[in-house]
Amino acid sequence: MDKGHRGTIFLEHAQVVSNDAREGDQFILRVTAPKLAGAARPGNFAHIRCSDELPMRRPMSVMRVDPDAAWVEFLYKRVGLGTRLLAAAGPGSRLSVLGPIGVPFSSAGNLSRPLLIGGGVGIPPMVFLADRLRHQPELKPFVVMGSEVPFPFRSRPSQIMVSEMPDGVIGCMPLLDDWGIPSRLASLAGYAGCFEGYVTDLAACWLDALTPAERSQVEIYGCGPTPMLRATQTLAASFGIGSQLCLEEYMACAVGGCAGCAVRIRTPKGPAMKRVCVDGPVFDGATVVWDAAG
Repeated sequence: MDKGHRGTIFLEHAQVVSNDAREGDQFILRVTAPKLAGAARPGNFAHIRCSDELPMRRPMSVMRVDPDAAWVEFLYKRVGLGTRLLAAAGPGSRLSVLGPIGVPFSSAGNLSRPLLIGGGVGIPPMVFLADRLRHQPELKPFVVMGSEVPFPFRSRPSQIMVSEMPDGVIGCMPLLDDWGIPSRLASLAGYAGCFEGYVTDLAACWLDALTPAERSQVEIYGCGPTPMLRATQTLAASFGIGSQLCLEEYMACAVGGCAGCAVRIRTPKGPAMKRVCVDGPVFDGATVVWDAAG
């Protein structure tokens, strides 16, 4: 493990509070984990042992925390053995949870218009980040989310006006609307109220409609599958905007020992291989070098 992370990652036996199924074989898991709830920051993840039957853990991004109530929420999709076993964990079950792990998103400094872009499994860090930003009244965050499977929430027409949106794009994440944070949804699946296209195309519509002075106050925060992150990097560069990208990679140890999640990053000394788990998962978007298959 990277010595810089010693003393900041906790091992807890968390208790399942709820494990609710959503459309698209997705689940929202809430566990009681006081140390993780108190220390987690947007962009962090936890390494969860899904069942006593399966020694290998699964990395999952933190979606929401309540330090006072000591709970943490995760969004996951049931796709393999580990998540199938996890989906069977009912209230009262106990799970071994290691976290928080990784470098979180950093403050945008004096930039007042954070643009959050989340796609699919990249939605949880954006919800967590939005939760933190809503307590800073000087900021005007805007969130766009994309999915080709049903969203893990029941969308509704937003009560918050966003004049920069195309006609008919009114679907939002209700939780964000209730927080007073405008959000809009994108999909190629034809969902009502959603932008018909990629989430980065929707983000480009919003950026195009801003004045130069407004765009100068934007920093992009993104998380999602690699093609979406590559498009987000291109989007940021085309508008001359800074970005922070939370990468998704397969992991074995998740604490920096195996280097199985390494990616190429530009550094002042030239390209270097960095571990997504502890050197990331959040990197300066302009520094990420994608491989030919990514």
